[in-house]
Amino acid sequence: MIRVHSYESMGTFDGPGLRLVVFLQGCPFRCLYCANPDTIDRIGEAEETSLDHILQMAVDQKPFFGKRGGITFSGGEPTMQARELIPLFERLHEAGIHICLDTNGTLRNPDVDRLLELTDLVLLDVKQINPERHRALTGLSNTNTLETARLLRQWHKPMWLRYVLVPGVSDDPADLEAWARHFADYDNIQRVEILPYHKLGVHKYAAMNLPYQLEGTPLNTPEQLQTARSIFAAHLPHPIQIN
Repeated sequence: MIRVHSYESMGTFDGPGLRLVVFLQGCPFRCLYCANPDTIDRIGEAEETSLDHILQMAVDQKPFFGKRGGITFSGGEPTMQARELIPLFERLHEAGIHICLDTNGTLRNPDVDRLLELTDLVLLDVKQINPERHRALTGLSNTNTLETARLLRQWHKPMWLRYVLVPGVSDDPADLEAWARHFADYDNIQRVEILPYHKLGVHKYAAMNLPYQLEGTPLNTPEQLQTARSIFAAHLPHPIQIN
């Protein structure tokens, strides 16, 4: 059984083409800007869902996926349920369905490695290159995330890199340049996405009686986003998109 928080049908944001997005429950990170705090707890309000049910949803929507679409597992952090997901990924491949995995890359174990092996495209969220700022932002080190990126490169696994640009938190030009330099020679990166900071999940904190740690943080200006893009473009040969 898989602990599912929610679904999005015909999503266009989490991977190529039209996609069924499955948001899973549980995450080891405590990101200051988390838009889905209700997915952090391992149990939460998740619904225990059979592999058959998720597989059937994907098969039913397959006619809409076209040549590029498929299913994306997001969260939370989907690799927390790697062992349970492995047989589902195997069956999805048997059904000819393209699989994306949206992960922060912090969990490292043989089940996660097998899950990554079965994934067609990894959406890797590398939230900060600076170790201290990464820990301040997420509560954990970025060591495993960077090791996951290294292994994906070694395995020639297609990857999109994602970076959330938060004013005053993850927009320091020196950090952006170091981030870009770190990944400049990765030949498995297909795309780099800059994700603007947003406040779409703030209402959830109030509903859960939790403080929102970035209260008062402004949204990105167009100039800030273009500055980040220019820094990345100066070092990265990969396509860069602002989402």
